[in-house]
Parts: sequence; structure tokens; C-alpha cells
Amino acid sequence: MRKLLKAIPLMLVAMMLAVMVSACNSGGSGSKVDVGIVLPTKDEPRWVQDEQRFTDALKETDYSSEILFSQGSSAKEKENVDALIAKGIKVLIICPQDGDAAAAAVEAAKKADVTVIAYDRLITNTDAVDYYVTFDSVAVGKAQGQYLIDHAKGNGQPLYLYAGAASDNNAFLFFEGAWSVLQPKIADGTFTVANSTEALALQDKAELSREDQSKIISQVTTNWDPNDAKNKAQTHLTAAVADMKGDVAILAPNDGTARSIADVFASDSAVTSFTVTGQDAEKASIQYIIDGDQSMTVFKDVRNLVKDSIAMAVAVLDDKTPETTGSYDNGSVEVKAKQTEVQVVDKDNVKAALIDSKYYEAGEFTGL
Repeated sequence: MRKLLKAIPLMLVAMMLAVMVSACNSGGSGSKVDVGIVLPTKDEPRWVQDEQRFTDALKETDYSSEILFSQGSSAKEKENVDALIAKGIKVLIICPQDGDAAAAAVEAAKKADVTVIAYDRLITNTDAVDYYVTFDSVAVGKAQGQYLIDHAKGNGQPLYLYAGAASDNNAFLFFEGAWSVLQPKIADGTFTVANSTEALALQDKAELSREDQSKIISQVTTNWDPNDAKNKAQTHLTAAVADMKGDVAILAPNDGTARSIADVFASDSAVTSFTVTGQDAEKASIQYIIDGDQSMTVFKDVRNLVKDSIAMAVAVLDDKTPETTGSYDNGSVEVKAKQTEVQVVDKDNVKAALIDSKYYEAGEFTGL
């Protein structure tokens, strides 16, 4: 019995040592992360696809990474960044849920000597952003607007405007690009804005200030939410007079909202035809395009955006200067940027652009 009692303290010491060793290991190299990646939500196909692309791209490097999702919450986004900082990240790649609200998260990263790369969406009103990897968002809007012009029918064609979230700087850039090409055609009577009194009041103004854009976007925002887009489109069509139906043109900001808006317009018997824009080349929208239910999408090859982001992160980790092609004013500083080109895709070139390039497999669609 006495031998057993003497053995118990030794056993306790051994157990405590084991716990201490385990704790040291969990906070050491075993859990150390070089590149932290924070994406907005798992509820949209785009970001789930990005997760896989980042995972695949990082396999080709010598650096470790961790990907977290903010699930539409800026508070969760900040928690994610803090958790990654605690794991010793040297580079943060972050697509903000809200460009302004993300400032607090990246400022915390900057204080920890982390290089911050804004991914796809610019983080605004802070000097804690080192780089920005993006598609040319103004070019996306121009491509959408030009497509509507190229497929305009007659004079005075009803034009329904929709935009992304007012909290997303990209929504303003997309709208800026679209307005720059659509405004002359609104002013000359080719199009008549059907769903925004603010746009009508500004129809003779070629260049809109941020405040001007805010006035229009506040009326036509979808918040990037297909349900919000559906409800707004239903409200607009219910209020529309007869001559604001017939053959219509619709500026939809992205594919998710485009499908919802298209479904609403397709269900109105007074709408004879519609041309509707999109962006992101989401799989569901490619099927819509094949079926004739969505007119076009702006293909932003996310594979290239991911590669550019990883190349930038690796350059930083290798103590090299990342390649940049321009800069964006985020309201506080000029952020050095790497821009990736975009491509218009419609029924005529969908196979060449997306199937032949191996972005999607032909078997994922019907009617090709």
C-alpha cells in the first residue's frame, strides 16, 4: 500500500509533464500558420470555390495556411483575424464583409507586423492595407453596361438598375463603370430609367460623385442578396406603368441577384423580353445563359486572382517585392494593386470561354 502511495505523486508529475509538453507543441511549430485567409461566407458558391482554389494553390508552395469564413459578420471577421494572428501568420489575405468595418481587423494585423493583402474587395479608410488583388471592377461595370447598349431595342427602352451592397466599395466601382457607358444612352433617350428617381434626377451628369452614387445605390441596392434582389424586383414591377414593361434592359450586379431578378421579370406576362447582366460565371448562371434565362455574365477567372494573391504572399514571405499594376485610393492611402483581366461570356462563347479553358466540365451542364 505504501509503495502505491509513493507511486501516485510520481504518476501525477508524469501526467503534468505530458500536459505541459502537449501545450508547448500546440503553440509551437505544429500549429504555426504562415498565410491566413479570411473569406466572407460559405453560403455563396463563389467563396466555397475560392476556398478550394486557395487550398490547391498553396499546396504548390512551402508555406502553411489556414482559411476561415466570416459568415456575413464583421465581428466574426475580426475574431478570425485575431485567431490567425495568434497562430503567427506573416501574411493576411482578406476579402472583407464590409470594407469600412474591416479596418479594425487589419489594423490589429498591422500592429502584429502582418502584411495585409485585400482580396477582391478593397478595405477602406485605413492605412493598414499593404496590397490589393482585384479584377478591374470599373471594367466589369463597363462590360455590363456596354452589353445592354449592344442589345438595346428601339428608343426609350425601360432600364432597371440594380447594385451590390452599399458597404462594399466594389459595388460603387461596378456602378461607376456601368454608369460611364449607360449615362450617354440615358441622356439621349435610348434608355429610360424605370426604377430610380435619383438616377433620373442625375441622368444628365456624366461623372457621379460618391454622394451621387450613394443616392442611386441606396434605392437599388440588392445587398448582394438574391432574396433582397427578388423582393426589390417584385416591388419595382408592381409599381411599373405599362410603358415601363415590354422589352426591358436590366443591370444586375452579379449572378446570384441576376437569376433572382430574371425569374421575377420572366414571370410577368407584360414583360415581352429582357436583357439581364451578371458577373462571376457561377455554375447556375451558366446554365441560365445556356437556357436563355440570363443574357451574360462577366467571367472573372478566379483561378488567376487566387494565383496572383498567392504569388504576392509568397513574394512577401521570400522578402521580395510583389508585382503590382496600379493603385486604388481607399480613402486613407493609395493601395498598390495587382489587377486581373475580365471577359464577357454569353451564349455565343460560353463553351470556348468556360469549357475549353477547363474552368468547368461540359458534363456539368445540359443543352451545350
